[in-house]
Amino acid sequence: MKTISVINLKGGVAKTITSINMAHILSSVYGKRVLLIDNDKQGNTSKMFGYDTYDIKTIADVLTDKNLDIIDAIMPTDNENLSIITANMNLLRANLDILLDQTQQQQTRLKEALSPVSDKYDYCIIDNAPDINMSVINGLAVTDDVIIPIKVDQYAFDGLEVLKEQIEEVKQYNPDIKLVGCLITMYQKSTVNNEGKEWLENQSQYPVFKTFIRRTTKVDETTFTGEPLIIHAPKCTAAKDYISFVAEYLERQI
Repeated sequence: MKTISVINLKGGVAKTITSINMAHILSSVYGKRVLLIDNDKQGNTSKMFGYDTYDIKTIADVLTDKNLDIIDAIMPTDNENLSIITANMNLLRANLDILLDQTQQQQTRLKEALSPVSDKYDYCIIDNAPDINMSVINGLAVTDDVIIPIKVDQYAFDGLEVLKEQIEEVKQYNPDIKLVGCLITMYQKSTVNNEGKEWLENQSQYPVFKTFIRRTTKVDETTFTGEPLIIHAPKCTAAKDYISFVAEYLERQI
């Protein structure tokens, strides 16, 4: 199972939209078995798939209940190849509980929990919170590939260095983790976007995907319809861009 973390310390960069659509394209277009993990207490990924409840096991339980069978936290979606571990505000308390509990390893709980189901999925995609807390560290500790969505604006590159440093620190628990690329999202033709995109593509510190995701109101509509882009608006620019992005990601794996 290849595990991908989608993360940026800045909010509002289409992190959740990227996680959802990447997972959906891998599962529906490529027929891959995908486990999507919502690792953000806001639970927006969970809500997209209709899980806005406190009546099921979530990532908070996976991280704090050592007797939990992770199968009990894996929920189905309308796509038979795509399953999800949900999140809600209980994750806020779980992060504190992890810090207080010294009876087991704090940073590798998710890695250990996923081990029994690693052969059941081709990909695991983790939608991480815009934060560095224990649940995010657990996400990075089990991650093979890191993808950083970036919306080009005045603050676009804030936090990139901190995030890269965190990836390096996590290597003591997960030496195989690597940053595979920054993904430019919500792109529109403007001087700011063009200059920011050019700067990012010309620097050597952070790899950048050639594909970029164009801005469209269809993305906002999916947060109301609860449908991935290629179902809600398959002909829109962002849907086509996400398909191209996933193809580019897979080509990099060869």
